[in-house]
Amino acid sequence: MNTADGANTTKTDKAAEKRRLLRVLAGERLWPPPVWMMRQAGRYLPEYRATRAQAGSFLDLCYAPELATEVTLQPIRRFGFDAAILFSDILVVPDALGQKVWFVEGEGPRLDPIDLAKPDLEPHRLLTRLEPVIETVSRIRAELPDETTLLGFCGAPWTLLTYMIAGRGTPDQMPARRAALTDPSGVDRLVDMLVDASIAYLAAQLRAGADAVQIFDTWAGVLDDAGFRRFVIEPTRRIVEGVRAQIPGARIIGFPKGAGGHLPAFVAETGVDAVGIDWQASLDFIRDNVQPLVPVQGNLDPLHMVTGGEMLDAAIDRILDRLGEGRLIFNLGHGITPDGSIENVARMVARVRGAGGR
Repeated sequence: MNTADGANTTKTDKAAEKRRLLRVLAGERLWPPPVWMMRQAGRYLPEYRATRAQAGSFLDLCYAPELATEVTLQPIRRFGFDAAILFSDILVVPDALGQKVWFVEGEGPRLDPIDLAKPDLEPHRLLTRLEPVIETVSRIRAELPDETTLLGFCGAPWTLLTYMIAGRGTPDQMPARRAALTDPSGVDRLVDMLVDASIAYLAAQLRAGADAVQIFDTWAGVLDDAGFRRFVIEPTRRIVEGVRAQIPGARIIGFPKGAGGHLPAFVAETGVDAVGIDWQASLDFIRDNVQPLVPVQGNLDPLHMVTGGEMLDAAIDRILDRLGEGRLIFNLGHGITPDGSIENVARMVARVRGAGGR
């Protein structure tokens, strides 16, 4: 290694030491805990809505590095969160694989439903199609303050296939659950493809400058015990192992929403560095059974970002009181909704950071 390379490496290492969230992922307990917010770049911000109007469609925004970088940075400028998360969408992966994806305003995503017998997907085109997203990661890292952790992400295979099979979100994910029972080999082939795609995509984000990545499994909670192991634990384990085979020591957060009592097994068997907790989880259960294993992230009900007031303060204090003695990343239990209040977000950040010493 030449002198210039050594100097650059030292500078990078010192910058990373300032990233409080990254330190928690490495095993430290920090007080007050680092704080960020799922969907923190989004429709509750007027500057996001203005940038979104420039882009055209939602997917156009995801694939426009300059604009996607801008909306990623907007909540960092406003609130000084400890982490920025790449602005994109979990469905860029099926889109990059060749399945048609579009978004209907006010209704959400639509996809041409996939034929499991003949899926007509093109895994070889994945990273080529996602080059603009990877460029966005590099741009964000270059513009972020040294102390701000950059998170990349992907959708977990189960959650992705629920959309790919149904062609849209459904309340109970019945189309995907039915397919898992009636065509298990077809579903398994799709899971295998999505595991490989997730490994390639997350590794590319880490190489481009992400400090850590998160795997979102929004629909993990609809599965029974056998289904949870088959479609949540096993694919996540394979992704974690596959990413670390390419990026040794990669920091990975799992978020199996609705996992409940499955969380200890999920943590123990997947190898994730931290786990996201939804707002329905018992704080006592998390403190006693999950937090001793890994740092936990969450779990404020996003509705408090709408209603605010003393109930917001009390909910924040409960989480800090129950989970603050262990390794904690303060966050919502899912994403902020478009009717969330900027004032309530600022109030949350101030209260977390103003918490007394422990």
